[in-house]
Amino acid sequence: MKNKKSPLSLHLATKAIHGLDIHPRTGSVSLPIHQTSTYRFTKTEEAVRFAEGDESVYVYTRYHNPTTDDVQRNLALLMDAEDAVLFASGMSAITTSIFSLVRSGQEILSTPSLYGGTYRFFRDELPKLGITVRYFDPYDLPELKKLINENTALVYAETPTNPTLEIVDLQKLVKHVHNAEEKLSRNIFIMIDNTFATIVNQQPFNFGVDVVVESTSKYIGGHSDVIGGVAASRKVITKRIRQTAKSLGGSIDPFVSYLLHRSLKTFPLRVEKQNENALALAKYFENHPKVKRVIYPGLKSHRYHRIAKKQMRHFGGIVTIEVNGGAERAERVVDNLHVAINAMSLGGVETLVSIPVYSSHVNMNDAELELHGVTPGMIRISVGIEDINDLKEDFNQALRV
Repeated sequence: MKNKKSPLSLHLATKAIHGLDIHPRTGSVSLPIHQTSTYRFTKTEEAVRFAEGDESVYVYTRYHNPTTDDVQRNLALLMDAEDAVLFASGMSAITTSIFSLVRSGQEILSTPSLYGGTYRFFRDELPKLGITVRYFDPYDLPELKKLINENTALVYAETPTNPTLEIVDLQKLVKHVHNAEEKLSRNIFIMIDNTFATIVNQQPFNFGVDVVVESTSKYIGGHSDVIGGVAASRKVITKRIRQTAKSLGGSIDPFVSYLLHRSLKTFPLRVEKQNENALALAKYFENHPKVKRVIYPGLKSHRYHRIAKKQMRHFGGIVTIEVNGGAERAERVVDNLHVAINAMSLGGVETLVSIPVYSSHVNMNDAELELHGVTPGMIRISVGIEDINDLKEDFNQALRV
């Protein structure tokens, strides 16, 4: 069946279900799974074409796969990117993208508040390869312009951050990097981890960002049953990322790609409900006597609410609270929840809770935890799509134990 591209200007929810092609080429409503490691050549001439650089020839699933290609095109469409590359994990998306854009002797400038896995990669692995990472204050962006030098290859940030939900002003960040580029007469890549916001709530490419990475294990997958990652950008950049990915081997499995395609069909619906529940739960915590502090960008009490309101459509599904009594008290709260699940991930339809000093920010000393703004009494809540009244009641009884 020949593809028929829609002449309509489609909205996000429709794109998430149908992608570019309203009528799938095979006639199947559900995406076919091409569960194969290698591909049959009808003639050796096809192998010759591949050897000469024809990437339309399917050879080996580590290079490309029809199921994965369809999902990548759909994600690129949703993210307003020219192209997207899927990986076996979010960390693979981050590490492969960085290795493709930064070489030994160069440096990365990063915001200090990061997902623990990213920070440990910066701290433990990049120095072995001669790549330096320096940290800048995202709320003193004129200082960033001064830090950029001839060795700077990449500026990296998360927004909102994990788990402290700090907000980086993307418009100002890009402006200051571009001002520095003019003096250096060369480009510096800007990479944003958009996992916490998702494309439903925040579009980094609108601000001039070069590369957007997300863990598809989280909101895009949405059912706590897949591991994956995505990097999206212009084709000239994704070509470099794909080439590095072939060498590093972090390719996604076709069946996982299929599951991601399934999840995309409900992606906007799920995230919108999580946004709604998170805001309601955050407001509830603001008035709860057992909660020392509540952090959520959608609250007017949030330090950077104004920035979040400017660059985000909604404020995401993560709420972080702090309780008195440190990690011991946080443990008691988490262990007495009945609806919310104690698990080290986020973005699923079920509400998940974790204690950052035991999960995302484990194996960090006190100075590093202070750098990230993480305290022992913090509980990170990935709000699901359950009935909000059940969630309120569950947290209320656990906080009072």
